[in-house]
Amino acid sequence: MNEVLLRSLTPGVLGILVRRGADFAAAEDAVQDALVEAVRVWPDDPPRDPKGWLVTVAWRRFLDATRAETARRRREDLVDEEPAPGPASATDDTLQLYFLCAHPSLTPSSAVALTLRAVGGLTTRQIAQAYLVPEATMAQRISRAKRTVSGVRFDRPGDVATVLRVLYLVFNEGYSGDVDLAAEAIRLTRQLAAAIDHPEVAGLLALMLLHHARRAARTAPDGSLVPLAEQDRGRWDTTLIAEGVTILQLALARDQLGEFQAQAAIAALHADAPTAEETDWVQIVEWYDELAGLTDSPVVRLNRAVAVGEADGPRAGLAALAAVDDSLPRHTAVAAYLHERDGDLTTAARLYAEAAHKAPNLAERDHLTRQAARLNTLRSA
Repeated sequence: MNEVLLRSLTPGVLGILVRRGADFAAAEDAVQDALVEAVRVWPDDPPRDPKGWLVTVAWRRFLDATRAETARRRREDLVDEEPAPGPASATDDTLQLYFLCAHPSLTPSSAVALTLRAVGGLTTRQIAQAYLVPEATMAQRISRAKRTVSGVRFDRPGDVATVLRVLYLVFNEGYSGDVDLAAEAIRLTRQLAAAIDHPEVAGLLALMLLHHARRAARTAPDGSLVPLAEQDRGRWDTTLIAEGVTILQLALARDQLGEFQAQAAIAALHADAPTAEETDWVQIVEWYDELAGLTDSPVVRLNRAVAVGEADGPRAGLAALAAVDDSLPRHTAVAAYLHERDGDLTTAARLYAEAAHKAPNLAERDHLTRQAARLNTLRSA
């Protein structure tokens, strides 16, 4: 079963059902039912028109659910609207669905969670990790969002800021997680940048391009992670870097700084350094200070501690880290790195091993385990 194909078709199918009059919550449930049926049927009987097949099955599931709850007249009206057999429309509704999910009746955090689950294809666990909350908490948040919009007509699109937040989180999951969504996030952000003249839209697109440019160098042939300082910079995509920097410079020239522009500026400084040793860490710390002022994010403060450790020495970095909540994901890994830089290999090895147990994915866990083993070998030599 081609999971990537199913994920790519889901937004378009969902959009067709919503346009045909299904409320969002019921349409999303019907599409999920159709996906389950596809997993069961397609391996033995693959359809010639996968999207058309999903639309037909999802619509019928929606009708089945509707028949159980609505009057006979309404049921008959909906039956008359059943899509005709044949190829489905090739219209891409994905970006429109992102805006519709950012509904005014939802809080921004609920809108983001609902969109990531229903349109972005992320699991509840992945969304919870992105928000730094327990999975059960996120499940409740998504359920409340579905209840809030149940029966609501999606004719009032949400705001750009919420859509940007969703695209940013989808890209991050695609960049570092189990599901490859990064290219799709870039595609949609390009569409948004072409439609809306907004410096933060440009900032987000620049950020994505600059990070995506390094993707080929982030893993070794065996799948293991390669830290930024050890990456082969000759494998970085210079075309994407040049495009990202140009977009960022035009956005910054408008003097309307936002968090995505600040993050892109940090990424541009990394991309501009010919070697890791030539990275302008002092300027990166300054950008992190700007970013912290814009967001007050604990993740920003964690990353700033790393930058301070590079700019002013590991002890300064540890002092900055002491002000960050130690329950934050990757806090222990940062502490291990800074202690290693400070020459305390015993503490660093212990912290690397501890961080490995907390790692959010297998690749990161294996990397941290190897770091701990490396230091233990050095200590015993």
